[in-house]
Amino acid sequence: MRYNSFGYLISEGFKSVFKQKKMTSASIIIMCATMFMFGVFYLLGENVNYVMRQVESQQGMRVIIKDDASESEIDDLKNKIQQIENVSTVKFYSKEDALASMKSILGEHQDLIVGYDEDNPFPASYFVTLTDLSKNKEVQDKILKLDPVEEISTDNDTIANLSRVAKSIQNITLVLLTLLIIISIFIISYTIKLTVYARRREISIMKYVGATNSFIRGPFIVEGIIIGIISAFITIGIVAITYEATLSKILESSVMKSLSISLFGFTDLFIKVLIVYLILGTGIGVLGSTISMRKYLKV
Repeated sequence: MRYNSFGYLISEGFKSVFKQKKMTSASIIIMCATMFMFGVFYLLGENVNYVMRQVESQQGMRVIIKDDASESEIDDLKNKIQQIENVSTVKFYSKEDALASMKSILGEHQDLIVGYDEDNPFPASYFVTLTDLSKNKEVQDKILKLDPVEEISTDNDTIANLSRVAKSIQNITLVLLTLLIIISIFIISYTIKLTVYARRREISIMKYVGATNSFIRGPFIVEGIIIGIISAFITIGIVAITYEATLSKILESSVMKSLSISLFGFTDLFIKVLIVYLILGTGIGVLGSTISMRKYLKV
């Protein structure tokens, strides 16, 4: 396409946006509302997955070491565990660490373990976390074959439940975001369809004098892209203000203060949200415009 034709399409697209002020405003408002809901679910999904990763990282297995194991055997065991696929971290807990942990748990009832300082019955161990909780059983089987491993202590039910919850959340978020995208496409296509209907005689004349479908469709696609981009930037501002206000209240709650879990700040997700919104706004604008023109161009 020649430069002058391209410039014509761009200028006509901008003219249509500002000429049809009421329909453009209505389209932007509806798009912003839909994209706001999209942003809410998107940020919610990102944070839920982030929290789940933090919770998963705190879950693991305790590898009990045999009492007669030498220091070299214990060090060698750590190296072997770290080489196993899907192992994230390996932290050593000595017999003294285990005893101190039990004292902390018992609190005022430490008299129950009087004398354990001289004859410590608690074994040394490694606490192993995984990169993928679904591989928990597979990693356990490999570790149990190593020396000097006595046994493995872990809550398999909790780990299995966490894996199921994480996958369910990802699937639900994906379905909701897909539905919102589909809704947005139909909204923008219906709005632009009103503009197309108002200019149907102009389109008929252009086709009569030999204008190609691509040339006729161009300004409407530009119009859809402009509406999508304007809506994207407006929505980002609204989402940022709303998200930061909500986040501050959540972080100040007693529940969050008692948990060692953090959430994403909006600045952490800004670039990702900006890219998603620009792609979403542009994509919806193009698809909506294309769909709305099919009837009149008989594609």
